[in-house]
Amino acid sequence: MAYLKRIVDDDLQLRLDSVGATIIVGPKWCGKTTTAEQKARSILRLNDPDMREAYIATSQTKPSNLLKGENPRLIDEWQEAPELWDAVRTSVDQRGGTGLYILTGSTTIKKDNIHHSGTGRISRLKMYPMSLYESGESTGSISLADLFNKPDCDLDGARSQLDVNDLIFAACRGGWPSSLALPTDKAKLFISKDYVNNICESDISSIDKIERSPSKTRLLLRSYARNISTLATNSSLINDINANENMSESSFYEYLDALKRLYVIEDVEAWCPNIRSKTSMRSSYKREFVDPSIAVASLGLSPKYLETDLKTFGFIFECLCIRDLKVYSNRSGGKVSYYRDKFGLEADAVLHLDDGRYALIEIKLGSREIEEGAKHLCELKKLIREHNESKQQTELREPDLLIVLTGGPIAYKRADGVLVIPVGCLKD
Repeated sequence: MAYLKRIVDDDLQLRLDSVGATIIVGPKWCGKTTTAEQKARSILRLNDPDMREAYIATSQTKPSNLLKGENPRLIDEWQEAPELWDAVRTSVDQRGGTGLYILTGSTTIKKDNIHHSGTGRISRLKMYPMSLYESGESTGSISLADLFNKPDCDLDGARSQLDVNDLIFAACRGGWPSSLALPTDKAKLFISKDYVNNICESDISSIDKIERSPSKTRLLLRSYARNISTLATNSSLINDINANENMSESSFYEYLDALKRLYVIEDVEAWCPNIRSKTSMRSSYKREFVDPSIAVASLGLSPKYLETDLKTFGFIFECLCIRDLKVYSNRSGGKVSYYRDKFGLEADAVLHLDDGRYALIEIKLGSREIEEGAKHLCELKKLIREHNESKQQTELREPDLLIVLTGGPIAYKRADGVLVIPVGCLKD
């Protein structure tokens, strides 16, 4: 399979030009190693079954021996030998220069396994499963960067090639690169199912060598999937799990932490600007997976089922959109949060750039919901403006963009200034 260009390619090159080492983190199977291989000139594969024991032994006695090779040297699944972190940091200090090492890892390692943070020597690059643009399904006719940088850019008439059924299949298949070249739809859909099965049967325990129950892991994932894109509390998730199998509160948090360290779960934080009283803000996390296909596989759903249950798919569609927003805004230091208060005012996503600009975004699958989404965005912008006019508290920047991200066919700008954009038209 020919390499499909990823949006992080340019981000990786920037780091190779700027710092001594780069670590690419993200979920398994999202393409970290393949992307790193495009830049690497030598490779150390720590999960090579023929050499793993020898590599681990060497890392514990003289880790610098494993760093020998043409640079950039790729150290794949470096967390198998945590000693290599400090060895890489020391090598960067001693040798100077840039672009010496690329590390890849599918789990977050605990801080007590390394002695130095690597600040100034090792740059962190987050990678996600493929967005619709990277998988070739979005036309890319509307650039997120252009929307911020060119306020007058023309988007009217841009059309998506994806209908609702196409979006359902894309969400069920997920953004796993290995699925794209498979010969049948059944095979493509199997990848996410196998991914979830591996998490439950193996990864949940191998991450830190602590034996955990596959059945409890499945129940937690299923409960999360049932509550995807909602503000479900931890207590409600625990109660949901305990309806089938007993799980203590401490065990719940332990399993949850493991799934976050595996980059399977990635909740969305609340945006809490000081425009209403603190008691009116919803500040709990919005429940999300790193890819929508994990929710589908955890629930045992199929595209055919979701075609007849668009209400459920609406929550899964929101997860897909949030994944793509994170991918597209990565090079701009993008961060995604959400806004919701007890008065019903909301923005499904608030996309913040590192320079302070931000967009308020409502995610609506169908055209009937666009009016409601646009109304929320305009009301929230009005609330921010009234807050600033009161001059009683710190002034807030007004949103730079108001967007309804939709599963519909055509993009346009409304009279109230809200941009209606099909996710099937968007790119970075």
